[in-house]
Amino acid sequence: MIITDTHTHLYSEAFDEDRSEMMQRALNAGVERFFIPAIDSTYTQSMLDLESNYPDNVFLMMGLHPTHVKENYKDELAHVEEWLAKKKFYAVGEIGVDLYWDKTFLKEQQEAFAQQIQLAKKHRLPIVIHCRDAFDEVFEVLEQEKGDDLFGIFHCFTGTLEQAHQAMSYNMKLGIGGVATFKNGKIDKFLNQIDLEHIVLETDAPYLAPAPYRGKRNESSYIVKVLEKLSSIYSIPEEKIAAITTENSKKIFGI
Repeated sequence: MIITDTHTHLYSEAFDEDRSEMMQRALNAGVERFFIPAIDSTYTQSMLDLESNYPDNVFLMMGLHPTHVKENYKDELAHVEEWLAKKKFYAVGEIGVDLYWDKTFLKEQQEAFAQQIQLAKKHRLPIVIHCRDAFDEVFEVLEQEKGDDLFGIFHCFTGTLEQAHQAMSYNMKLGIGGVATFKNGKIDKFLNQIDLEHIVLETDAPYLAPAPYRGKRNESSYIVKVLEKLSSIYSIPEEKIAAITTENSKKIFGI
């Protein structure tokens, strides 16, 4: 059984004390493919080091996270563009809009989101979307950029069934992680109305640990708890969920 974690920040400082052990736990659990979203330029070297240490398992994205869109965002976008031109990446991400912490840079976040979508199209890459308290603002940009060359993953999907269908209408798979295991997560109530061909698995480690680890540091091995939950929701064996979601990830990332 091959499990794919389509969104995990394995280079995070949260893993500096035990990264190799944490990676081994994930590999032992059957997680063989790790897709690594970017945050900003300060993490690029850490991401490259991780890829160098696990060349058969780790696949990098490049992008500017919306919470890191600040006064210098144009310099950060130039960094993204520079790296996309000189190295193989598997997606542009994570990108999008986040209004949970601060609305100061909404206009800049949307501008950075649109520009990075255009970079993804130029390089024929998928996008990986971060959306927090910002469905309308994200959909506004997606509507402007929609087309056959727009595709990717709506990471950490926590919306309604209607919003799920809207995301899927823009050629997005839904990234399902620990929230599906929360008692108040809500998405578990309607996920079985969405065909598994639209779903990929993720952890967002070190964030959003699934039950029973909620509130603790998340890690990629915990994706088995998400797998168990989806097996229960869809009444399908875990092995089949893993196979279908891994195949979906291959269609998105091309590997």
